[in-house]
Amino acid sequence: MEKYLAILEPGDALLVWRLDRLGRFMSHLVNLVQSLFERKIGFRYLCDGAIDTTTASGELIFNIFSAMAQFERRLIQERTRAGLNAARARGRKGGRPPLNPPDPRIISAKKLHQDKTLSINEICSTLKVSRASFYRFLKEG
Repeated sequence: MEKYLAILEPGDALLVWRLDRLGRFMSHLVNLVQSLFERKIGFRYLCDGAIDTTTASGELIFNIFSAMAQFERRLIQERTRAGLNAARARGRKGGRPPLNPPDPRIISAKKLHQDKTLSINEICSTLKVSRASFYRFLKEG
């Protein structure tokens, strides 16, 4: 799809049969059509009532879609925030579980790092941990 979008020039119009052929989420579609508009490229959608952003009424309809997409994003944010607050009220905490200092991997990481015989990548490979985890292990205790 990106290849086709790249060859469009000002004055062209992107014609699609159905919106789901262009993107899966309304927010993605809105951003895509907005970028086309900024590049002076029209957008025409044929199925379900034909939206044509090269006309004033088509642009109005698309802006209504855009407002609905933003409304949908805000509702999702509010629901997520409410869910997190409700979980906290029930005593649930999110995030990564705390590290356990006597964990053998933490002890091994510190010893291997102090020995300086292996590189950081080799230590991470040996312990089967990421670099971020390795550095988190070093900070612990």
